Amino acid sequence: MTALVTPNARSRGNRKEQFAALAMFLPAGVLILTFLVIPIALTFILAFTNTRLISPEPGRFIGLENFANLFTDDTFWAALRNTVIFTIVVVPVQSGLALLVAVLVNSKVRGTTFFRTVYFLPVVTSIVVVSMLWLFLYQRNGLINVLLSKIGIQGPDWLGDPHWALFAIIVMSIWQAMGFHMIIWLSGLQTIPGELYEAAALDGATRWQQFAHVTWPGLRATRTFILITITIAAFGLFAQINVMTQGGPLDATTTLVFGAVRAGFQQQQTGYASAISLVFFVLVLIVTLIQTLLTRDKEAK
Repeated sequence: MTALVTPNARSRGNRKEQFAALAMFLPAGVLILTFLVIPIALTFILAFTNTRLISPEPGRFIGLENFANLFTDDTFWAALRNTVIFTIVVVPVQSGLALLVAVLVNSKVRGTTFFRTVYFLPVVTSIVVVSMLWLFLYQRNGLINVLLSKIGIQGPDWLGDPHWALFAIIVMSIWQAMGFHMIIWLSGLQTIPGELYEAAALDGATRWQQFAHVTWPGLRATRTFILITITIAAFGLFAQINVMTQGGPLDATTTLVFGAVRAGFQQQQTGYASAISLVFFVLVLIVTLIQTLLTRDKEAK
């Protein structure tokens, strides 16, 4: 005879499952609480105080004073302008080049594995190492200016000229992260059924028509993901600036994240840095929501 499961036994089994689930969630939950929830909560609190990193006097509530100072600070507006320019240029150029490379390496020809590795290599290399490498390339007598001099062009002081510094950072950043998004595009390309291309070829569609009517619609979910991830990464520009320019010259490369770090740790103005971080958080949230809404509208159509 089949043994009947009593309610008590079922209850004990459910409790064991709940305990096991809690035990597996606990490590991740502690990390999320420690490094995400608590810092975000402290940022919201400290943004309305005059707290300093090292000070014998405790911080006190000052209301919106940090934000009033922030919105009248020329350095903040320069950082916001640089961040927006960087994002506007990097998002379409980086995603477009990554898609082009992905289409090329997705072709069934010899050597594609080698090129995938070459394009992805800068991604797995430390951003600090990459920044140091390009720092040497951008010197007045660096490799880039030497090559330009061979064709009769006198290269500028890439990182020392306010007119060229941000452009130099943009070029380096696009090159460094393009391989990561190439891999994402490539994974999306490989989910498109080959039968669709065969049917399009039988109908006489050209390569461009196949891309426009088969490839691009098939990458809808992939391009949404890439658009959001590139935008968030572009707004968070910091490491390159910290290594290569320190925000100079004349705040030509200062960004919101670098400004927050500089205010919080170098100038020890924790409350003011929290205000910058809060503005940055709201800005990224608004941009992400707008992108999501626009993408949903297009998909619905």
